[in-house]
Amino acid sequence: MLAAVQSGDAKKLAELMGQDPGFNVNGLDEYGWALLHYACDSDSRSPVIPLLLAHPDIDVNLKDQNGWTPFNTACIIGTTSCVRLLLKDSRVMVNECTKDEPPPLWYVAGNGHLDVINWWVASGREMDLGKPEDVYETDAIGVSKKIGFAEVATLLERFKDNPVEARHEMRVELGCFDELAAEVFALVVFVSEMDYCKSGTQLRRRLQPGSSKLQGNYHLNCK
Repeated sequence: MLAAVQSGDAKKLAELMGQDPGFNVNGLDEYGWALLHYACDSDSRSPVIPLLLAHPDIDVNLKDQNGWTPFNTACIIGTTSCVRLLLKDSRVMVNECTKDEPPPLWYVAGNGHLDVINWWVASGREMDLGKPEDVYETDAIGVSKKIGFAEVATLLERFKDNPVEARHEMRVELGCFDELAAEVFALVVFVSEMDYCKSGTQLRRRLQPGSSKLQGNYHLNCK
């Protein structure tokens, strides 16, 4: 199964999981990593993440021998596709850290992973910037400035000053909306199109997934 994860082969992984339904999805190897840790180690492996997250026994916050969760791993390495998938899962504790380490966002900022921060801001998930008195004596804004990642520092400062506005601006910039915005937009389009529908049957057909005009326009939430 590890080989399937490392190659990002979701089809193969699904096949292997089906052959061994009793396998331990949270099993750790000699390095202290579970399959989800390995999946978060490279963007090319992101196709297997939804499959792992869907397993009924998965511990999405399982820590390795150093206390790092899969989300921590993705943040440190900067695997944007992996982070985006994990941000969508409400079970993932995005600010989880060990007592001797700053929160994950600190590492994202310190490594200059601007794309990760962009999607994190847009996701609406909480963001722990850390505190200047933390372990490394600086917060996420401070470390990004210290190392020279000006764009990262600017974005985090915008978020700190006005989280709501920063999230809205980033969603527009990335071309995505949250679930509520998508539903509101869908309702507006739905009402505006009612006059052009000759029957209730046509109206229902327009709203069926995969066959309607609306389907291609109002599903604007981040994917």
